Amino acid sequence: MNYFKAMEVQDKPPKQRTLVRQASLVEAALLLAAQHSPADITTADLARAVGISQGAVFKHFASKEAIWLAVLDWVAETLMNRLHTAAAGADRAALPALRAVFLAHVDFVMVHPGVPRLIFQELQNPGDTALKSRVRALMQRYRQLLLAVLQHAKTQQALRPDVDLQAAAVLFVGSVQGLVMQALLADDVHAIAALAPDVFALLQQGLQCPPNDFQGTP
Repeated sequence: MNYFKAMEVQDKPPKQRTLVRQASLVEAALLLAAQHSPADITTADLARAVGISQGAVFKHFASKEAIWLAVLDWVAETLMNRLHTAAAGADRAALPALRAVFLAHVDFVMVHPGVPRLIFQELQNPGDTALKSRVRALMQRYRQLLLAVLQHAKTQQALRPDVDLQAAAVLFVGSVQGLVMQALLADDVHAIAALAPDVFALLQQGLQCPPNDFQGTP
């Protein structure tokens, strides 16, 4: 944080200063997670990135886990807002809405590659944790959105009548996760931008009614 930014923080009331510092630490955690394993990121790293002492970190968060929980809270709200906006902007046509959600998720990952690193790492931990519980809650909200869009598509007769919506939602999420995992392995998260439309096209082909069925032609 540069000198002028630091002065801006100091000029704010105490509660607002804490909110600003918390937001800065969340942002720093995401940026560092894009380049390093989240497990290896220390509070000293976060303090250095924000421009405060390590001790000052604990004035704003009780623990490092609390910082990662705040990161996941930010991810959940930001991602879900973007996905809902994408779905709502498709002029009530369900399949374009589904495509918009798919591409919005991919775009979010490209902007914030630290997010999948954090989530994939946490899901590998045995047992239940507060962080895993947050991830589970996010996935539940995600599935609810997908099921609503898929149900709308079925109502519009855009999907095959025999499509299982729960399975379709799993396949949708798995397609995004597969793209992201391969991009992380290749250390080129932006590579998914070119692949994402074709992957969704294949997904759509497996779900949608054939043209003749959709038109009511025998």
